[in-house]
Amino acid sequence: MERIVVLDFGGQYNQLIARRVRELGVYSELLPRTASLESICAEGLSGIILTGGPDSVYAPNAKTCPDSIFQLGVPVLGICYGMQYIAHRFGGKIEARAREYADTPIQMGNHPLTAGMDAGYVWMNHNDSVVELPEGFSPIAETEHCIAAFANDAQRLYGIQFHAEVAHTPKGTLIFKNFLEKICGCRCGYRPENLADRLIDAIRAQVGESGRVLGALSGGVDSTVAAALVHKAIGSRLSCVFVDHGLLRHNEAEEVVAFYKDSLGLNITGVNAKERFLARLSGVTEPEQKRKIIGTEFVRVFEEESRKLKTADEDWFLLQGTIYPDVIESGTGASDTIKSHHNVGGLPKDIEFCGLVEPLRMLFKDEVRALGEAIGIPHDLVWRQPFPGPGLAIRILGDITEDKLSILRHSDAILREEIRLAGLQEAVWQYFTVFTGMRSVGVMGDQRTYDYAIGVRAVTSTDAMTVEWAELPYPVLRKISSRIIAEVAHVNRVVYDITSKPPGTIEWE
Repeated sequence: MERIVVLDFGGQYNQLIARRVRELGVYSELLPRTASLESICAEGLSGIILTGGPDSVYAPNAKTCPDSIFQLGVPVLGICYGMQYIAHRFGGKIEARAREYADTPIQMGNHPLTAGMDAGYVWMNHNDSVVELPEGFSPIAETEHCIAAFANDAQRLYGIQFHAEVAHTPKGTLIFKNFLEKICGCRCGYRPENLADRLIDAIRAQVGESGRVLGALSGGVDSTVAAALVHKAIGSRLSCVFVDHGLLRHNEAEEVVAFYKDSLGLNITGVNAKERFLARLSGVTEPEQKRKIIGTEFVRVFEEESRKLKTADEDWFLLQGTIYPDVIESGTGASDTIKSHHNVGGLPKDIEFCGLVEPLRMLFKDEVRALGEAIGIPHDLVWRQPFPGPGLAIRILGDITEDKLSILRHSDAILREEIRLAGLQEAVWQYFTVFTGMRSVGVMGDQRTYDYAIGVRAVTSTDAMTVEWAELPYPVLRKISSRIIAEVAHVNRVVYDITSKPPGTIEWE
């Protein structure tokens, strides 16, 4: 399988680079800039991309990567800081000159990397610029203030100062298409729906002929597709557990357990662990602490369930529906930790399993959905609303109480019903309500109120790494607001979150 390695220097758009490469039909991995040569040179290496980052290459502690990547014989493309790093490494000159930010006029030269890119505007975000190129490098694009792209065909080194990965650069995808096809010679045949056999073989190899797997099911598409793959790989040696941690949506536990048994034929046990989770979370307000408590408690429950099933000579693995955004947001070593997902950064170090089975760990959400439909999971479940493992705990700002959970469940049920009645279930990527904890003055029934504000969040996306807020029709918003205020006790205000990601995240915590 053709493979592009994206080395992470800590830029904010790095996950988009990996995403764009996959969209064009080549498998990509986002690795830390300090990754071992062995991991970089694994199967199918066709090219390397160096990302942007916040450093200046001439600073004493500027981020670097192994020099050996330039001797591998595969093309290397630097983006923003990555371009400056290549130039600096080979003897060019970088200086802080006129800053360029947002839409910037550009002139494109005649080179295979920029083929089809017209003179126009690109998205810039830099203070430093390459002002002198190393020997053997030629400029292939320029702005008023900087060399905007270069090429060294003899050494197969390339750079662009602008961000072709963002939607703000018209035809930016062409840069990646040209790099993959014209520079790296890729066939671009990667499709996530064709991965099933490969993933099933990998599961069998990991678990062995006698190993057993405890499947942690949440009811979401990720854990469902993961369980379906493991079931195809090892059959009855998969035992699934659905934990009701008291942080689920209205009627969620009953619906999920029934679906897994009736529609997918999985061996599943439902565990009521409400009291223990809520007791551990009592008084906790900090989001990262919530996630780590929930991640630890999940594992402890799964350990207890596996003990009930174990015999002395069996090796047990824990199945999780971890996907690539979970891994990236939990930190790559170069980029900041955005939030520790309960199944990644929230896991305890000491677990009573031989290992984790995570067949979807390197896939984006839309890739998981394509794979799910390819292996026969019903369409309605594949497109079921994403629901985070920590559940409503990260949709309540502040401490968690039964009263707050009741308010949030009721408001969320109203939102989901109105979205369904409006026929928008698949047009909107994700939608939910948030208990903001904020109280404000209102008037209801000619009387003063001082009650809570509920936030409504609805977003569109393809991969969960970048999102835009959904432009819900005003009549739908009006109905949602009116019903929540009229039907949910202690709520007198509804607000709509119109923040994109970045700078926000999908969930509030």
